Amino acid sequence: MIDLYYWTTPNGHKITIFLEEAGLPHRIIPVNIGQGEQFQPDFLRISPNNRIPAIVDHAPADGGEPLSLFESGAILLYLADKIGRFIPQTLRGRNETLQWLFWQMAGLGPMAGQNHHFTQYAPEQLPYAIDRYVRETARLYRVLDTQLADGRDYIAGAYSIADMACYPWIVPHERQRQNLDDFPALKRWFDRMAARPAVQRAYARAAEINSAPTVDEKSRAILFGQDGRPRQG
Repeated sequence: MIDLYYWTTPNGHKITIFLEEAGLPHRIIPVNIGQGEQFQPDFLRISPNNRIPAIVDHAPADGGEPLSLFESGAILLYLADKIGRFIPQTLRGRNETLQWLFWQMAGLGPMAGQNHHFTQYAPEQLPYAIDRYVRETARLYRVLDTQLADGRDYIAGAYSIADMACYPWIVPHERQRQNLDDFPALKRWFDRMAARPAVQRAYARAAEINSAPTVDEKSRAILFGQDGRPRQG
């Protein structure tokens, strides 16, 4: 049994997609980040960076005590290795997949996240910041479009954790001020991903957990008001 500490963000969706694809028994434990539940001591013991997702595997392969993990990329890699699926077993195939997983973690996710912040959540519109991150998002879309332009169905050839990691960050493309028609190979991949039954189940589950995502002034302060000092209350 896998306990998934989850909220309805792109990084959270990565793990629900994997679990639906793999058919692994799991329990979703919602962590409402807009209400500050990510600062609860029990959660911080699992995820010291106070971010979702995190997991606890109650049946790790070594037969030992339950194993907890935070960071979505690390979780995807751990789960793929656990079941021997969604990551190639060959040297070249494995590293092809890992480089695109790390590309998402280091590039697409952070840059699209800043795009989201400055276009949607910042208290004032800052044209330089908006232009900077919208352009960088477009550049990254072009990198992915080029990777897919040789006719392959998925990013690293076979369907893998690289696809599961990238897709949720492309879903909000309109809010990122991107037009998928400008990236035809990426668009074909995106449509292929969206048609997968497991992906559809993952997003349906998200809608059940958080049917009307909103960011108000209170949640904005919780989400974007952190610094290095201990959180009070």
